[in-house]
Amino acid sequence: MLVRDVMTRDAMTVAPETPAAALAALFAERGISGVPVVDAAGKLLGMVTEGDLIRQLAAEGEAPRGWFRRLIDSAPAQAEHYARSHGRTARDLMSTGIVSTTEDATVSAAAAQLESAKVRRLPVLRDGQLVGILSRADLMRAVLAPPEAAATAPTDREIHQRLRDAMAAQPWADSYLIFVEVRGGIVTFHGFSRGEEIGRGLRVLAEGIPGVKAVKLDLVPRPAFVLD
Repeated sequence: MLVRDVMTRDAMTVAPETPAAALAALFAERGISGVPVVDAAGKLLGMVTEGDLIRQLAAEGEAPRGWFRRLIDSAPAQAEHYARSHGRTARDLMSTGIVSTTEDATVSAAAAQLESAKVRRLPVLRDGQLVGILSRADLMRAVLAPPEAAATAPTDREIHQRLRDAMAAQPWADSYLIFVEVRGGIVTFHGFSRGEEIGRGLRVLAEGIPGVKAVKLDLVPRPAFVLD
């Protein structure tokens, strides 16, 4: 599944001149926590979030920075902090170091970006132009969406081969102690297992193979004489 399949296309955007008060009202009324900032041509300039507005409120009670902090912080860094904590428009409040994705990226790759960057949404760009937003809510819909049915159901042999290949790629799968039987799309694992966790992992692995209708576990504890 690709980002274009689940992203929000008609994403709300704001101009860089949008006042902070208008941003706060927008977040409250629309129930959103962030919005892209774009210029007249639709080019993404940055993202402004609730956190940026909260930073501004926190700055009102912030004690003056001590001489040591002023000494170690560069003048540009101090100016940046002041502008973002005292700015009155989206241009000054927004973050510009944006993590973004493209329409052709896979949903799994985009999800990994969201997780590693610790953000709630990714702008979707095409040649620098904003074409959509991928949020965590969009990813949840992707998880809930039923997979598209294949034009032709895979045969038992095809399921068996895909499953054996998937097991070979997992070091925990005990593929040398477990053999797989596939009949009518029903997968049965026979053999020895090092624990219940192995069986659970194998079930999840099989359920991810297209065409699998059910999974059965016929596994017993591994004998003591079987060596790793």
